[in-house]
Amino acid sequence: MEPFNAASTEDLRRTLLSCLHSARWARRVADHRPYPDVDSLLAAADEAAYDLTWADLSEALADESLPALPPDTYAAAYTALGAAHAAYEARFGHVFVICLDGVSPSEVLDRILEAVRSRLANDPEEERAVVAEELRRLARGRLIGFLRGAGNRAVNHGEPAPG
Repeated sequence: MEPFNAASTEDLRRTLLSCLHSARWARRVADHRPYPDVDSLLAAADEAAYDLTWADLSEALADESLPALPPDTYAAAYTALGAAHAAYEARFGHVFVICLDGVSPSEVLDRILEAVRSRLANDPEEERAVVAEELRRLARGRLIGFLRGAGNRAVNHGEPAPG
């Protein structure tokens, strides 16, 4: 946790913004340092995400991109996915987001198409709740990836976090 806790506020906020494109979320997570362990950091990141307003979530959505497909995806799949995304954006006014952590590459396309089709049936209020949860999960996964890259070994939630 030392590299995270010791990073300059500016560098850390920039890193956190790459996890979730919400200035409010990044500020809250950075300003509550130091964190004693990874689990404390992840809990604080989750709490900060739960407290975001729709305006904060809209800010985050503005910088999100569509989920990437595996390189061997066939052309017709891109067409189907493009149509599904267009329908989603027309209905809800923002990009479709989904956390695919733990999904095998061979299942990514099916998972995305299934989720888009299912979520198109949501009313706007229901979808806002789903979007908030997906953004929280994306931020958590990206933060874990950052921590792994920073040399923190224990980011598996089943293991004790480093001191």
